[in-house]
Amino acid sequence: MTEAWAWEYDPDPRYVIGGIDNLAFIARVEERADELVRAAAALYLDGAKYTGTSPRLQEETIDASGMFVYQVVPRHQRVYIRQVSFLGL
Repeated sequence: MTEAWAWEYDPDPRYVIGGIDNLAFIARVEERADELVRAAAALYLDGAKYTGTSPRLQEETIDASGMFVYQVVPRHQRVYIRQVSFLGL
């Protein structure tokens, strides 16, 4: 059975979002991560059998308040959120 696509903080939430106490901003990051998972699942229909190189790190802006860096790894069927930056604007 194939594992379903999902997203996660890498290496863990404390490392990636530690110190950001704006829960509304974190919720927007996580909503966008959900959208990225749906897009990746549609693009890599059988990600577990994918043999190409993984896409490079990418950035996603969350309005003027911040951004996050993520990577899609098709073989893991994961979108890894690597860094979150909150500007507080």
